Amino acid sequence: MQVKSNETVADVDDRMLERPPSALTPTRVLSAVRTDRGRLLQLRWVSLVAMALMSLVVFPWLAPAQPVAPLAGVTLCLLAVNLALLGGVAEWLVGRWGALLQLIVDLVAWAAFLYFTGGVTNPAISLLLPVVAVGASILPALQAWLLAALAVTVYSLLWQYHQPVHLADADQAMYWHLAGMWISFALSAVTVVWFIVRLNAELARRDDELAAVDAARARDAYVVGLGKLAAGAAHRLGTPLGTLRIVADDLVTRPELAVELREDVELMREQIDHCRDILNGLTREAGQQRAEGGGAVDALAWAREVAARWQRLRPGAALEMRANAADPAAVIVADASLGEALHNLIDNAANANARAGKDDVAVELAMGREDDLVLVEVLDRGPGLDPARVDAARHAPLGAHAQGMGVGLMLAHAAIEHHGGRLEFRSRPGGGTIARMLIPEQVCR
Repeated sequence: MQVKSNETVADVDDRMLERPPSALTPTRVLSAVRTDRGRLLQLRWVSLVAMALMSLVVFPWLAPAQPVAPLAGVTLCLLAVNLALLGGVAEWLVGRWGALLQLIVDLVAWAAFLYFTGGVTNPAISLLLPVVAVGASILPALQAWLLAALAVTVYSLLWQYHQPVHLADADQAMYWHLAGMWISFALSAVTVVWFIVRLNAELARRDDELAAVDAARARDAYVVGLGKLAAGAAHRLGTPLGTLRIVADDLVTRPELAVELREDVELMREQIDHCRDILNGLTREAGQQRAEGGGAVDALAWAREVAARWQRLRPGAALEMRANAADPAAVIVADASLGEALHNLIDNAANANARAGKDDVAVELAMGREDDLVLVEVLDRGPGLDPARVDAARHAPLGAHAQGMGVGLMLAHAAIEHHGGRLEFRSRPGGGTIARMLIPEQVCR
């Protein structure tokens, strides 16, 4: 999803609010509101600095007879608004309509300040323009037009109603007016450019967030589709597996069967039983929510159980497991999808060893901690993984290949990220790959 060039932050926020609850967190919504409030606070600090300089430096120097008390009063009132917002007191100025009210306060403050300092004859009148520009950037269209109309009204009223300024050196009036116009133009230009540059950076960041949400939704939809397909396949495969088991039982009872063949048939019967257990598990777990269908388990015991299940399915492959005995026992919330993620990583590591012609090299499974995370590492001595393909697998399957359907890595990413963790891949010294499952602490105790 792309952010259009004429799209405001408010428009992006509206699009984010259209997302389903799973794609939108309260933190993200609060962040959007606080971002707009932060910009308005920064704009108001610029106004305060400009007012303070004119009140304390410019007018006492160029027009000593000009009353300074009204100018200081307006400046202090605007300062009070900023401090109230920083202290969380003026909550009525927060939010979409609150942003409009803040900009109206800024316009009114400048109108009062300019009233006491010459109205439209004051070059600082051009400082109304950054307020309108900022409003057009962060407000919806109707509110932006209302703000622009108010600014034009203020400008028109100041044309007729204002207190004149009497410079100490009247002969230099035109010079100082032109100098003030230059300063006001420069300040307005810098303020608008600074604000728009920051706004574009914020829009780019939110565009990245929206793209990530869209990718996650597409991946989750694909995973749900795979789950439905798996449930249907589990039901349909029951009959042919039952037939295979009957044939295997018949073969093993024949007395003329050679001893070597009898051992192979026994292995076939064992593998058929494992397949039926897997299909029964898929049928039971179909429709369950992944994290909600799990429970708290000991991380080491869970990893050993997954490794043992994988070993039963591939008895010819070697697997070594190690854990740091000094590490305290870690408890994680694990469901079937997280177990399948680890199973896929172990299976991919064994396939990588086979592709490298190292069938006799054991896949290594290591348990430990990294900072406040539970770390599960799967190490192989295969040819390694292309980083671009690994990154692409986070969002979509890699396509069919000889070792499987190409969805294992995508499902592993989806399951681990669903539990709040992450999956990383690193090159292994001496050749091979290290797949690292990291599960955050909040789900570990």
